[in-house]
Amino acid sequence: MGVSTSALNYLGGHGDDDHRAAMLAAMNTAPDTPAHGLGSLLREWRTTRRFSQLDLALAADISARHLSYVETGKSRPSREMVVRLADALGLPLRERNVLLQAAGYAAHYPETPLAAPELARIQRAIDFIIAQQEPYPAFVINRHWDIVQANAAAARVNGFLLAGRPSPHANMLRHVFDPADLRAALVNWEDVAGDLIHHLHNEIAAHPSDPVPRRLLEEILAHPGVPQGWRQRDPGQRPSPLLTTIFERDGQRLQFFSSITVFAAPRDVTLDELRIECCFPMDDATAAFCRRLADEAARH
Repeated sequence: MGVSTSALNYLGGHGDDDHRAAMLAAMNTAPDTPAHGLGSLLREWRTTRRFSQLDLALAADISARHLSYVETGKSRPSREMVVRLADALGLPLRERNVLLQAAGYAAHYPETPLAAPELARIQRAIDFIIAQQEPYPAFVINRHWDIVQANAAAARVNGFLLAGRPSPHANMLRHVFDPADLRAALVNWEDVAGDLIHHLHNEIAAHPSDPVPRRLLEEILAHPGVPQGWRQRDPGQRPSPLLTTIFERDGQRLQFFSSITVFAAPRDVTLDELRIECCFPMDDATAAFCRRLADEAARH
């Protein structure tokens, strides 16, 4: 429904995207060696984080000379040093694995399907959270904005907004940008869409080894009515402390704000990339309408 900005990190600018693309292209054409891949990734991440070699060396408690040798492939770091560099750069778990593998080591963090028995307790916790959110919508979203789970209230509200038509998408960004989906009912579309674009640019910066966010960006920018300026991130933009979503259909206005729940100190890539978005009514009319939808569904 709306993505709260308060729980999402500022991860760096989009102005370096051309440099990033060139760097990744070079990695794809250069000899496939651990030293080459690691040095390219470290330089890429330093650019994203706006670290000089000295900044990163100080943060990781190594000499700038040693870091320079690592980046140029003259020295292969120990596994412990790679972990320290990843810590200093504040890398997501997926990118920590990529960095380790580029250095010639095994990935450290598993990526377990949410349906796997090992995550059964996590799944129960998620089920409880989104069930407790009734009669208001709740979604479970991965880092690609795919909706991997939702409560019945989300289906009811979406069904109302789409006049009973099934949504053509199971991705939050596609919901918001496609004129054939929720966009037609979203009163403050430009505010919501602009905020999501900002976070998508940040996601691209946060996961330079992943092509999916970049492809998703190109896809949604191709929709009609999307401002050309959204292709580049505004370096002066900061996340709003509270993003609201306002919908309207047949004279019925629904207003929500969202909270985001994430898993603290996750040790699994899947959990590191999941967030639970719970939507709350901003006025009594929205709350009453959601309760009425729930009552009607119960009668049928």
